[in-house]
Amino acid sequence: MAFRHGSRVTEAPTSLMTPVVATAALPVVFGTAPINLAKTTEHVNKIVVAYSFDEAQAALGYTDDWKNYTLCEAMDAAFRLFNVAPVIFVNVLDPEKHNETSKEVVPVSNKKAIAKAKGILLDTLKVKTAEESAELKADEDYVVSFDDDGQVVIVPLIQADKLYIEFTRLAPEKVTANDIIGGSDVNTGKLQGLELLNAVFPKTGMIPGLVVAPKFSKDPMVAAVMKAKASVVNTYFRAASLSDIDTAVADVYTKANEWKNQNNYTGSNEFLGWPLLGLGEKVYHYSTQLAFRITKTAAENGDFPHVSPSNQPLQMTKMLNDAGDEIDLGPDQAELLNSQGITTALNFMGGWKCWGNRTGAFPASTDVKDIFIPVRLTHNWIANTIILTTWGKVDGPVSRRLIDSILDTMNMWFNGLQSRGVILGGRVEFKRENNPKADLIGGKIRFNYYVAEPTPAEDIENILEFDPTYYNNLFN
Repeated sequence: MAFRHGSRVTEAPTSLMTPVVATAALPVVFGTAPINLAKTTEHVNKIVVAYSFDEAQAALGYTDDWKNYTLCEAMDAAFRLFNVAPVIFVNVLDPEKHNETSKEVVPVSNKKAIAKAKGILLDTLKVKTAEESAELKADEDYVVSFDDDGQVVIVPLIQADKLYIEFTRLAPEKVTANDIIGGSDVNTGKLQGLELLNAVFPKTGMIPGLVVAPKFSKDPMVAAVMKAKASVVNTYFRAASLSDIDTAVADVYTKANEWKNQNNYTGSNEFLGWPLLGLGEKVYHYSTQLAFRITKTAAENGDFPHVSPSNQPLQMTKMLNDAGDEIDLGPDQAELLNSQGITTALNFMGGWKCWGNRTGAFPASTDVKDIFIPVRLTHNWIANTIILTTWGKVDGPVSRRLIDSILDTMNMWFNGLQSRGVILGGRVEFKRENNPKADLIGGKIRFNYYVAEPTPAEDIENILEFDPTYYNNLFN
């Protein structure tokens, strides 16, 4: 020890930590995008974080052709309908893999020629004035751009009545369930599809809360992988998957439950919706609007996920099946779907509302943390926050100081959540019986967390009784 003489002060680290709060309901959307319309075509199997429609459009492109480009549906719902951010997008449409070469003869009218094909990759476009003539030079012999419908517009700077064009176009119809499921490239180790869920936190510092794949989630294999990946993100974190019932098969509400059970859409972290939702000419998958309804509801309640999305507004004017037939549901029919663990929409009081609190695990499961959507979301969020907050203590010396630091921090956090109404109560304990000496010597310590989240007031019974004693008021 060095020799000291005098008075001095040293600083010790604060024993009470600040909780690192996990993102309550961060949506991660997997699908296809018209990247030929983007500023660059590089965003293939990459994480794109967008805080606005313009950001998403610049990175991924946009078109109203949602049947082929499913991420555009999510962009529209997130930023135009519900106005929530951030949203994470993963495009699996690869122009090197999902493409098709083609030719066209395009007439020149009003000094411009408009190609019929969509999805044309401009860097592959070849323009000629005749089939056997020399290729024209861009910006010298013609200029090219996209119109609002995503079609190529060629303006010749030379005399021409028609143009012969060759090109490679995106072929979104070639994207399969396997592309959404993805995996790891054997040669490069690059992650693809749903495997990229594990790259979200290391890359962005945000934990996925909701996993969505419009259109593709009605494929049982895709839904099964979504459910599995969401339950164990980066080994430690938890998320929920949002899936759709196939309305081509379950075209009426009485078929929805049979389809759900036959295809095993019964996960405790799986939220299942039926049918399709229409707004004017646009058609949304239920999972798309449910995802951003959940995100917006959390944002409206302090970024806490304890409030149910049920009985909250959806952006729609009608319900549809895959054939385009309009669907009408009354409260009793919607209640039947809810009793089967299926969320739907109801236009009964105050316009169109999300209707249903139950996860796919209901009614087979009776565990409260597994059958209510807001309880499941809050449970996931609390678990993720515990990991984030206590991770900094890993590899610290096993001491009373470390134990008290975790106990004090997390108990104060629970008290704060209780005062805000996020939970009914919560506590953390360090129990002797759960921490034998052999484990402590081996560097293992255990904390027991106890928490109770509020369940949604799903059934309010008001008992009305005739009271004849009030006839005495006639004599007052």
